[in-house]
Amino acid sequence: NLLHSDRDPIPDVPAIYFVMPTEENIDRICQDLRNQLYESYYLNFISAISRSKLEDIASAALAANAVSQVTKVFDQYLNFITLEDDMFILCHQNKELISYHAINRADIQDTDMEAIMDTIVDSLFCFFVTLGAVPIIRCPRGNAAEMVAVKLDKKLRENLRDARNSLFTGDNISAGQFSFQRPLFVLADRNVDMATPLHHTWTYQALIHDVLDFHLNRVMMEEGAGAEPSPAGARPKKKNRKSYDLTAADKFWQKHKGSPFPEVAESVQEELDAYRAQEDEVKRLKSIMGLEGEDEGAISMLSDNTAKLTSAVSSLPELLEKKRLIDLHTNVATAVLDHIKSRKLDVYFEYEEKLMSKSTLDKSLLDIISDPDAGTPEDKMRLFLIYYITAQQAPSESDLEQYKKGLLDAGCDLSPLNYIKQWKAFTKMAATPANYGNSGVKPMGLFSRVMNTGSQFVMEGVKNLVLKQHVSRIVSPETDDYRYFDPKMLRGSESSIPRNKNPFQEAIVFVVGGGNYIEYQNLVDYAKSKQGKKVVYGCSELFSSAQFIKQLSQLGQK
Repeated sequence: NLLHSDRDPIPDVPAIYFVMPTEENIDRICQDLRNQLYESYYLNFISAISRSKLEDIASAALAANAVSQVTKVFDQYLNFITLEDDMFILCHQNKELISYHAINRADIQDTDMEAIMDTIVDSLFCFFVTLGAVPIIRCPRGNAAEMVAVKLDKKLRENLRDARNSLFTGDNISAGQFSFQRPLFVLADRNVDMATPLHHTWTYQALIHDVLDFHLNRVMMEEGAGAEPSPAGARPKKKNRKSYDLTAADKFWQKHKGSPFPEVAESVQEELDAYRAQEDEVKRLKSIMGLEGEDEGAISMLSDNTAKLTSAVSSLPELLEKKRLIDLHTNVATAVLDHIKSRKLDVYFEYEEKLMSKSTLDKSLLDIISDPDAGTPEDKMRLFLIYYITAQQAPSESDLEQYKKGLLDAGCDLSPLNYIKQWKAFTKMAATPANYGNSGVKPMGLFSRVMNTGSQFVMEGVKNLVLKQHVSRIVSPETDDYRYFDPKMLRGSESSIPRNKNPFQEAIVFVVGGGNYIEYQNLVDYAKSKQGKKVVYGCSELFSSAQFIKQLSQLGQK
């Protein structure tokens, strides 16, 4: 942490701070002022700073005789992380404070829950200030998503009411970005669909997140993961960790992050072949250029080839960049493939797809659980939980005992199952269980329709995940399961849902309790299939299946 490191005074240099307005950060800024570290101070707070903390800084500046040196203080409203043009998460550090585990603890106090909801709402408020738009909010009733919606509506309303300081008027609105259209903000709760985050996936980005160490668009890998064993008795070589950034500038990544893995492997090979052909051409031209002798043909070829070589040389930087990206994806895809082969992930993917879409199963669940070559204990647990969550009829006690024995023999920890049993009992009481597949449509779709005031934001023909049904309910005017908030209405009574036919062009779907790349990919595919529609996916935290299972485990041990 740079802010809290020991820093020497540089009295003739201005300093720019970009920090959260936490107690300890404010104390440190005050200490820097007292120590006269810099010539001037530009303070940028990621989230809005409270008046009392601002007064603390003012007092420290006054005491240190540095008032004139505090040049600017900004509230930046940037307390969220944009991972893609159409995806954001709330926080990376201290994410356990707003994790699924934190929200769903059995012993949670009301005050803790309030604090978690306030943290989430603060970040979402920052998101909409940055977007420069006041959304129409829809959410289901009776869960954490509703609590977030109520608080967010209140916070937006209060800001709009304060005309002098409103962040949504005049200069603060990004000109023309949403001049006529307001975005629809759909809040969903993770508890609506617990199977998807456990699912073994098959698309490139989601697979990387599932099987490798992938955070904030950077994948960390051990070099030469499949290195040859050290000679007997020798100390094993320390493996270097290598990091690769997968960014928007990487054309291959942009094109293939949502592709099924076999397609990616094929494309890497094609890129490699094309690169080699280009490289060979440069080599061939170079050797021709070295031609000696007075051969007339050679001389005319020479002028021709000079032009070719010049163009080849000028494209060299591009060629080298291409080579770097091919090497990167070869290494990453190879590492993913090693996991697929060693854990039989294709078997899991197919079986889970069938479970989720209620298709006929070609082998018994117990066979996979008891196959020592198929996957890790965690893979087996994920598969069983998906079966348990999606089963319309819970397994009989004797069947369950048999499964439990199989799981224990395979080395599984049963705590996640304990929690999922409680969760299932609770959701049965609360409402009808989610319907996971609907006939003939592949599973994994998310949000088939998103409410818009009258018209539909339809998502058919895309693989179908659960939140879909819940969101499709918003569409039908006769159900009042979903609440409607419009922070711009003077006093939102819920009866005031407009029935006009303006379709939404922009929807932001946010999952309270955590999300994953499978759902994100679904929305991306949907947006591509509908011209002019834009969908953004957000979640309170982005977890891999392993991280999610760990949280379920902690909840199941209580």
